[in-house]
Amino acid sequence: MSAKKVQTIMITTSAYLSTDAIKLAMDNNIDVIFLDEFGDPFGRVWHSKLGSTTLIRRKQLEIANDERGLNLAKEWMMTKMDHQIDFLKRLKNSRPQKEEELEDYLSTFDGIRQKMDSLEGAIDEKRGSMMGFEGAAGKTYFDALNFIMPDRFKFNGRSRMPAKDEFNCLLNYGYGVLYSMVEKACIIAGLDPYVGIIHTDHYNKKSLVFDLIEMFRYLVDETVVYMFSQRKVKKEYCDEIKNGLTLNKEGKAALIQELNETFEKGVRYRGRNIKNRDIIQFECHRIANSLIKGEEDAGLGDL
Repeated sequence: MSAKKVQTIMITTSAYLSTDAIKLAMDNNIDVIFLDEFGDPFGRVWHSKLGSTTLIRRKQLEIANDERGLNLAKEWMMTKMDHQIDFLKRLKNSRPQKEEELEDYLSTFDGIRQKMDSLEGAIDEKRGSMMGFEGAAGKTYFDALNFIMPDRFKFNGRSRMPAKDEFNCLLNYGYGVLYSMVEKACIIAGLDPYVGIIHTDHYNKKSLVFDLIEMFRYLVDETVVYMFSQRKVKKEYCDEIKNGLTLNKEGKAALIQELNETFEKGVRYRGRNIKNRDIIQFECHRIANSLIKGEEDAGLGDL
């Protein structure tokens, strides 16, 4: 396969890679990501020319403590909620027999969104409220998804490290893949992955990646839900481990194939035709550029 056709190499457990292959990847701006058994990236090989500027990182630190930081964080969270609401509406329209119950979930969700939208002040003062609203919205959202799930794949809320059911097993691995894509987009755009706004700073915690991934989780959510609704998931995709499940080789292959189709899908976005995967990079560049220009509105607007 030509290196020109490769964007990322993701390596899971029990694999070997030659130094020549790594050198070829670096020469062609291809990052190499190592994923653990849950799909979470634990390391990567990336070229040393990050293309960042000190100014961008200084601006990240400046806005993190004032009203601009809150407005930016609200834009990210509201974008996430809008995607979730849109997805639930599409699920409702295609399931007339469950329309009434899904409408109740949407009504609850809309009330939480309004509370999020009303937040004002500095991010440090409102972070707790913001996370509380996000948590309440997330519970409503996943309760609604569980409601439309086939009976044998029902789940009880979100579960991580390890997943307690097949739905969360696929979702966690998909989020791990998405996490690596967001981290790469941050690095290319010159954003510091460790300087977050919503998520606070901790040693070796890539807080900004946790912030930005919220806007793009819908790409994984929709992929996984449609895999279940289209009967593309087998219980044999998951292996039992202590206290939960892990996605096995067959399950990873099935999920990666579906995710790639989602990421490669063309969409109309801000007046141009691009792929879903390119939206992540596009938005990271928008945030970085607006920070350099000193614009207060570094948000995403209508995604």
